[in-house]
Formats: sequence, C-alpha cells, structure tokens
Amino acid sequence: MNLLTQPVGPAHYLVVGAILFVCGVVAMTIKRNAIGVLMGIELVLNGANLNFVAFGSPTLGAGGPSFAGCPGSLGLDGQWIAIFVIVLAAAEAAVALAIALCFFRNYSTVDVDRGDQLHG
Repeated sequence: MNLLTQPVGPAHYLVVGAILFVCGVVAMTIKRNAIGVLMGIELVLNGANLNFVAFGSPTLGAGGPSFAGCPGSLGLDGQWIAIFVIVLAAAEAAVALAIALCFFRNYSTVDVDRGDQLHG
C-alpha cells in the first residue's frame, strides 16, 4: 500500500506527526541555543498532538476502518488531550522564556552549555 496514492486518511496524519516528532527530537539534541531547544520541544508536542487528533478522528471509530489494530475511536478524547497539551505547552514556553531571559541577563548568552554552572 502506497500512502501517496491513497486518499488522505489517519495514516497520513500519523506519518506527518511522526516526522514532526523526529524533527523536534533532532532539534533538541543538535541545537546549543536555548531558544532552538524550546522550538524542538514545541515540535515534539505538536507531533504528539497531531497523533492524538488523528486517533480521535471519526474514521477510526466503529463505523470506519480499523487502523493498526485499533478497535475503535477515542472520540473527542484526542481533541481534549491535544487542547490540554497546547495549554501546557504555552505555560512551559512562558516559564522557559523567563528562565532564558534571566540566564541571558546574567551570562550574556543563551548557550545551553553554560548552564552547567547553575547546578546546586
């Protein structure tokens, strides 16, 4: 089965979510800048959200086709979990940016390698 020739379905969303997740993990491991690491975290969370919404889609429900052994749909649970993750990501971004600003004020850089001086 070739995903490029099939109509858009849950598998396509799961592939895009997995690509976002992997890009976020790569960004978190490669970037040395705190802002780049935060962007990687946001990509990981957005990839997970896309998967939650895809599993909550009605095409995975009892009336639609089964996907990867999933017997039924999550219903609106996937959308509610995604909204909760978006709220947590906004709070995380606000706190992390405040920490990055304080770190920049003290060290004049946001290089995460300089953060080893913060252990206590």
